[in-house]
Amino acid sequence: MTANSPAAYGLATSGAAARSRPDLASQVREFTPAGLFTVVIPTVGRPSLAATIAAIGAGPEIVVVDDRPGHSSGLSPLAVPEGVRVLRSGGRGPAAARNAGWRAATTPWIAFLDDDVVPGPGWAEAVMADLASLPEQVGGSQGRLEVPLPAGRRPTDAERNTAGLAGAQWITADMAYRRTALEATGGFDERFTGAYREDGDLALRVEREGFSLVRGRRVTRHPVRDDGFWSSVRFQRGNAADALMRDLHGPGWRALIGGHPGRLRRHALTTATGLLAIALSRRRAAAGAAGLVWLGLTAEFAWARIAPGPRTPEEVARMAVTSIVIPPVACAQRLRGEARVLADRFRSHASTGRGRL
Repeated sequence: MTANSPAAYGLATSGAAARSRPDLASQVREFTPAGLFTVVIPTVGRPSLAATIAAIGAGPEIVVVDDRPGHSSGLSPLAVPEGVRVLRSGGRGPAAARNAGWRAATTPWIAFLDDDVVPGPGWAEAVMADLASLPEQVGGSQGRLEVPLPAGRRPTDAERNTAGLAGAQWITADMAYRRTALEATGGFDERFTGAYREDGDLALRVEREGFSLVRGRRVTRHPVRDDGFWSSVRFQRGNAADALMRDLHGPGWRALIGGHPGRLRRHALTTATGLLAIALSRRRAAAGAAGLVWLGLTAEFAWARIAPGPRTPEEVARMAVTSIVIPPVACAQRLRGEARVLADRFRSHASTGRGRL
């Protein structure tokens, strides 16, 4: 038996037979994982990419997909080790970048990593162990994500948001998919142009094709990074992706991916009362009443973000300012998403002469 043969990876034996072998762990360590899976990493050139690649170690083929916008002649080359393949996807978003990566690979499995995570020690061997004995109906395996939080103080709002990834389902921070599952679904939906919901959408479509998804034992660390004062406002772009998720998977899509109810309705009420107070500015009593409702809703939102945190002056100021800005931005992003969904429907109807409007 050669190291790259299917039997070496347990692909020619049943899952029960593979699990009954007492030497399976040693077999996993003996064989190179290069023939079982390819690692695909979309990137926009973050400095953290170097640490991600270094932590993977020797063995699997690594494909980095450079998704920086612009012509390649005007971009500086990515600093990647020799032997790492680099593809260009033209700045079309992580969904399109991952599609370019997995379609360029030939292995039975594709292990997707983000460019800001650090795989744990022995990660490549752990992926091998997670995947080698899975039955054919399993289409995906998720790694276990750890988010290290600072010791000695409460986490900030941004740190808590990142920590929430540790319990998220089927996110591509560390998610391996069987090639046949990707081929059956067509891969990631490239209408998700940002790093929002494209992974949840794919997971639902993979399950719809009859595949199951499981959690592996490999561990990947997701460091908390400082994305700046306005990061929580920028994250509201995800509301546009939520509109597409609702259109594709119905109003219960959040429950299907294990998500929690959002605050969009409360944001809409906050925004409406604020606009009403401005519109009624000449009628002081009515404007004042609307303004008090807006103030109460905004204060509640700000306190919900401040109370669990360190409550430093910097954090309180950041929460106060961004809690005023987030509700209207969230609503505007959702409206943008709904408009795009409607435009897509009309284009589909116009091109086919039929379709759901």
